[in-house]
Amino acid sequence: MDVPPQIQDKLNQYQMLQQQMQANAVQRQQLLLSVRDADQALEALTEVADEAAVYRAAGTLLVKTSKPQMVKALTEEKELSEAKEKVLEKQEKKIVEKAEALRSDLQKMLSGAQGADGG
Repeated sequence: MDVPPQIQDKLNQYQMLQQQMQANAVQRQQLLLSVRDADQALEALTEVADEAAVYRAAGTLLVKTSKPQMVKALTEEKELSEAKEKVLEKQEKKIVEKAEALRSDLQKMLSGAQGADGG
């Protein structure tokens, strides 16, 4: 049985949306891990004296910085990661809506095609 071009096109679109959802999920997971890491680092810094030397990884180097600078940088990183994750969450909802609509269209098209073939 040959698949009509309209159905094949919808199937391709549906598969692309599934791939987008998977990529989105991976990105969101990475951002959530980044937030968790920042939280853990901020928690660890609560036990460090304000005047203590703190080191930040910069590529393969460790760079000396102050606790307040480190807290500020970690807080900014965390907030940025949270904002990006929220954007990805909204995108994921839109992708899911599109995928559901496509799936519904495909089901209608397939049931119509089967009815025409079986008639």
